[in-house]
Amino acid sequence: MKVTPAAAIVSLLVLLLTWLSLRAINPEAELFDLAFAALDRFAMLESALYRDVFTARAGTLRNYDPLVREINELHESLSRLRETAAIDSETTAALDQLVASVDQQEKLVERFKSDNALLHNSLAVFGRFSVRPVSSDLGPTISAAAAAMLHFTLDTSSAAARDVQDRLDELGNRARSSGDSESVEALLAHGRLLHDLLPAVDNTLTAMRALQRNRDQDSLRAMILMRQGISRTTARQYRRLLYGTSLLLVGFLVYLGLRLRTRANALQRRAAFEHVLAGISMRFINAPSQNIDAEIVRALADMVNCIGSDRAYFVLSGPTPRLHVWCRAGMSFSPGWPEAAPVLAAQLGPSADGIVHVPRVSRMPPGENKDACVALGIGGWACVTNVDKDGTRVALGFDAMGRPCRITASGELSLLRMALDAIVYAVERHTMEKERSRLETRLQQAQRMETVGTLTSGIAHNFNNILGGILGHSEVIEEHLGPDARPLRNLDAIRRGAERARDLVDQILTFGRHRDARRRPLSARAVITEAASLLNVSLPPGIDLVIHEPPVTAVVSGELAQLQQVILNLCNNAAQAMENSGRIEVETEVHEVADGHLLTHGELQAGRYVRIAVRDTGRGVDKLTLARLFEPFFTTRPTGNGLGLATVHEIVRDHTGAMNVESTGEGSRFEVWLPCLATATPGLDAPVRPLGFGETVLIAASDSARLLRDEEILAALGYEPVGFTAADAALAACRAAPERFDVLIVGHLGSTKSSLELAAALHEAAPHLPIVLATKSTDEIKINSLMLSGIADVVHWPLVTAEIAAALNRCSQLTGPEAKPPPNSSHGAYWLA
Repeated sequence: MKVTPAAAIVSLLVLLLTWLSLRAINPEAELFDLAFAALDRFAMLESALYRDVFTARAGTLRNYDPLVREINELHESLSRLRETAAIDSETTAALDQLVASVDQQEKLVERFKSDNALLHNSLAVFGRFSVRPVSSDLGPTISAAAAAMLHFTLDTSSAAARDVQDRLDELGNRARSSGDSESVEALLAHGRLLHDLLPAVDNTLTAMRALQRNRDQDSLRAMILMRQGISRTTARQYRRLLYGTSLLLVGFLVYLGLRLRTRANALQRRAAFEHVLAGISMRFINAPSQNIDAEIVRALADMVNCIGSDRAYFVLSGPTPRLHVWCRAGMSFSPGWPEAAPVLAAQLGPSADGIVHVPRVSRMPPGENKDACVALGIGGWACVTNVDKDGTRVALGFDAMGRPCRITASGELSLLRMALDAIVYAVERHTMEKERSRLETRLQQAQRMETVGTLTSGIAHNFNNILGGILGHSEVIEEHLGPDARPLRNLDAIRRGAERARDLVDQILTFGRHRDARRRPLSARAVITEAASLLNVSLPPGIDLVIHEPPVTAVVSGELAQLQQVILNLCNNAAQAMENSGRIEVETEVHEVADGHLLTHGELQAGRYVRIAVRDTGRGVDKLTLARLFEPFFTTRPTGNGLGLATVHEIVRDHTGAMNVESTGEGSRFEVWLPCLATATPGLDAPVRPLGFGETVLIAASDSARLLRDEEILAALGYEPVGFTAADAALAACRAAPERFDVLIVGHLGSTKSSLELAAALHEAAPHLPIVLATKSTDEIKINSLMLSGIADVVHWPLVTAEIAAALNRCSQLTGPEAKPPPNSSHGAYWLA
């Protein structure tokens, strides 16, 4: 650069700085302006407070929210005054006087709110009772009392108070003499309350007016004005020195320019990151529940591309761990990483925001942590963590492989917390939606089974009466007939038929008393094996049943009897289609469905499924029949009832599955698609009533005799019951030692509302414990009430052994199920590998 342009630039800068120094403003001027603004704001709020107090006294202010808001804003204004006006000890003392004045005002306002609320309530009640028709003898006396009270609301002097007291006493005496004391009892009670409240409210207002608030404000304002003058004088002296120091600032400006450039780049990156986070949040909001996992991985990829790292991951520990990762090509994760990221972050000591930032691993102090990062190939690391009150750890991390971390500014690091919160909220929303859906299903099941059970029990009892008569008359006739009588054979057939009908009625009564067993993990092999053992003895001799070996990973969640019914109905339908001669094959496979897939009778979302296919060599199904195949009561056979395939479709749909049917003119293929569980294969013959392992169960019910019986049921199931007949005692025990209990059961406490209130209180005291609600009726229960009360399951009250056993087993699975050893079993079908 030439000397002349450089000298000209320097000269211009010197002249500019000289001019700025001569025109330098008072550096404390803004502080004083803020102090005056805060003081003006304080005065305005105080005036508004007094205005609203008197408005409330007049009865035109319907609620006290403005009073609460103005008191809070007065405290905030005092805080700002402390920041700007607390210059020295004198101004601090003046501020303390203002604080004391505000505290006194707040006490008076609180007293006014409570008294004024009672006042207006009593006025309303007094006015309503004063116009209520009473006996003609008391009418003039009530009118006189009402007139005196009206005057008293305007004039609370002692004379007016005595007048009101005399009128009320006169009314009371007349009512007692006429025998109408009960009709004016409420009027007299509220009148005497008004006699005390009206002077008290006016005294409170008088005390507020007596506060010397303006004098304290004027004193503080005068002090600030005096300090402002002193500050201006001092500023003029420093302006002479500012000229010399401004020359030194020229070099500093160059340095600032470089820093500003760096800062601008950081702000640009921050803005880009914020834009990415906004897009991620919108996608999370709009994404269906089943697509949350894919959206999380997509979000990790977007953040990696934005901040320039090489790998990203989201780790969630706890009862339901989650792991989502994304990495660039050729930069896969090492074994055990990033699962160990939360532990490493805790060892490094995160900041108050839970952020761990290692710009350069090479500059870390020697030790195990540095060695671990070097072994993983990490050159720079940024991670944000959080720990819930139940100990669940969550971490969002970004790895820079073999190079420093490009995240340097604190603003960018703070955005990592926003990114973690966005993902956590999406996961929580997904979990809540699943829980809501599960509770809705459980509530609908409970209501449906309650209704069906009541109906079937009533019908069964009526049939039992009829069957009892048939059997009784059969026995009488049989006694009168000789052993060689011809009708004896027919009579014996009638008796056997009635006995079979009675057995059926007993089954209906059993069904009406409790619900079916609940769902649990089942291996496809267990379901098909038991179904095959039944089919081998029921299928016609000309039918060959071939079972292909199901994979070990084919595990579904369901009810064993219902899923067996699906296999039985499909195979029986196939046998009927082949006219008792042919071949039936049952094949089981596990499939991954990447995207949504439409079947002939249902739709599959992305996920892992168990497909059970039943193929026959029958005559096939035409298109018209295929469209109506699963309609109830639709059949193409004269002897059919149209319920077999309809039952199959209903069971599969209840298990969140779908059906697919293929028929090319000869033979048909029925496919059952059920969600596959990511768990080890359970036992083939899991017990119908799952037993506990000594878990402590809190149970609360108002009926002590019923409670004792229920404790015996729980003890027989392998649990340790702790019963309470009082809701307060149960709540106190849970609050004192929540870790003592594993499950909470809320029984009947007089009403459904009382039971839900106790459940909500228990959930607040121990949010990690599952709660089972035992109720007589589910008609009054809404799904929102269940979710707000933290209820995990609903059963009938009084308790039924099979039902409560299944419910407690489900609760143990929600909090981490215990592994149970699979029993052995053998069946009569033959298998193809």
